Formats: sequence, structure tokens, C-alpha cells
Amino acid sequence: MAKVRVYELAKEFGVESKVVMAKLQELGEFVRSASSTIEAPVVRKLTDAFQQGNGGGRSAKPGAPKKAAPRPAAPSPAQAARPAAPK
Repeated sequence: MAKVRVYELAKEFGVESKVVMAKLQELGEFVRSASSTIEAPVVRKLTDAFQQGNGGGRSAKPGAPKKAAPRPAAPSPAQAARPAAPK
């Protein structure tokens, strides 16, 4: 396993990058940002920590994916077809 970016692991675990960075700090690892890379042994420690915390494995995705916000209704034909006021 090569170096992995923090945000990639967060995506794999189904959590935000901030959560992964906080967990890394708990484990005594220093990361500056979500685009920082971490070595394979640290990835293994982090994976074990998340598996213990979730009581399962990485395959269990927490919750359903969020849906996009509903789009606003299109303007009614009466509003859209109004002629411009004369100047």
C-alpha cells in the first residue's frame, strides 16, 4: 500500500476529513490538511481505530446518502409571459 491522502480515507470511511484528522491527532500523528499523505502503517492504525469505533468494518456505510435540496418551482406561464412595461 502506498501513501494515501487523508480525504481519500475519509471518503472510504464515509466520514468528513475533519473526523479523520482528529482521529489521527488522537493516535499521535501530525497532519496539516486533508490533502496530506499518510504512510501504510498509519493507515492500518487508523483503520483499526475506526473499526473499533464503528463496531464493524469499513463496508458498513453509516446512514443513507443525503439527497440534494429540492429545486424551486418554475415560474408559472402567466408570470413568464408578461410583456415588458412600455417606456
